[in-house]
Amino acid sequence: MSPDVLSRGSVRSAAEVNEQIRALWLRAGGTLSVPERAEYELLVVEWAEAIRGEVVEAA
Repeated sequence: MSPDVLSRGSVRSAAEVNEQIRALWLRAGGTLSVPERAEYELLVVEWAEAIRGEVVEAA
């Protein structure tokens, strides 16, 4: 995932990003390599942005 995706805000829902996080953990067998850890960190940031966006929309 490129930093450009994060700078524009999440275009995916929190649920979609959460599914990708779960899939990453399953593929990794519960232990993340250095590149997987970097991917995980980006996904968590995207997920948090999506959650914030969903809360603002709900308000």
